[in-house]
Amino acid sequence: MDEKIILGIESSCDETSASVVINGRRILSNVIASQIDIHKRFGGVVPEIASRNHTMAIIPVIDEALTAAGVRPEALDAVGVTCGAGLIGALLVGVSTAKALSFALNKPLVAVSHTRAHVAGNYLAHPDLEPPFICLVVSGGHTSIVRVDGYTEQTVIGATTDDACGEAFDKVARILGLDYPGGPAIDKLAATGAANIDFFKNAKPSGGGDYNFSYSGLKTAVINYVHNAEQAGRKINPADLAASFSEYAVAPLVAKTFRAAREYGLNTVAMCGGVSANTLLRRRMTERAERERVRFLYPPTVLCTDNAAIVASLAYYQLQAGIGLADLTLNAQATLA
Repeated sequence: MDEKIILGIESSCDETSASVVINGRRILSNVIASQIDIHKRFGGVVPEIASRNHTMAIIPVIDEALTAAGVRPEALDAVGVTCGAGLIGALLVGVSTAKALSFALNKPLVAVSHTRAHVAGNYLAHPDLEPPFICLVVSGGHTSIVRVDGYTEQTVIGATTDDACGEAFDKVARILGLDYPGGPAIDKLAATGAANIDFFKNAKPSGGGDYNFSYSGLKTAVINYVHNAEQAGRKINPADLAASFSEYAVAPLVAKTFRAAREYGLNTVAMCGGVSANTLLRRRMTERAERERVRFLYPPTVLCTDNAAIVASLAYYQLQAGIGLADLTLNAQATLA
């Protein structure tokens, strides 16, 4: 098989990343410039600040990725870029840069969905993985269950109807006064607490018979619990609250993902996205997979969070299938399946 060298570019939120990947599987470089410390003081990502920092970082990051990979720009076979979903201003930096490179090098330009690219993290981490399988995509902006029928064939069979799971983690972290990003902070705090708080008392949240998720009710229940405790003069144990919230948040993800695997007759379950780095979620998914004798896979943390290697991986498979090939009219999209 001829080797195809793909440069991936990612700038959908607050990480500027460039990566060089061979044949969708082998990472030669994956450079990530994070803005976490910049946005921490604001308690979350400020879109305009993110865009400006992408503008400053994008060329140095690409240069570093090519140098680390030992690849000259002329040797690239294509440029893949995240065109959505994400922050429009941030996405435009990556898209504009990718278009310029594609034009200057006379190389194909491949438009990639950020959400779909997350699934490809598993191809990079597990070289023997092949479709079909069920994949849980769970991050700050996305929560969905996807049936992966081919490298470029993904069908969403369930998604959040309101807040994404990662968004709920961030909001609960803010309630507790934890630093941004909230997900890792909740994860660390929960490890020291006990899941002994019933936010819903007798009215348990319904998971429903479909594969969709809802986190607005849980988020509101936690807020109400904190406010009621404050008004009554009761002290809150932050670690117990974090642990209890985490169990509530994780339970439907595990239950619905494995129910989907059973329904579709698939014995491989994968997970991806930033929240897939959560230790409780990994533990509960692993335990369930062992009980049901299902193969369970997830990428290392660096491939769970936003990065360009997953973009380059999916771009390779799209290039092979002739899907997502773009020209200089390519634009960023805030929402994209």
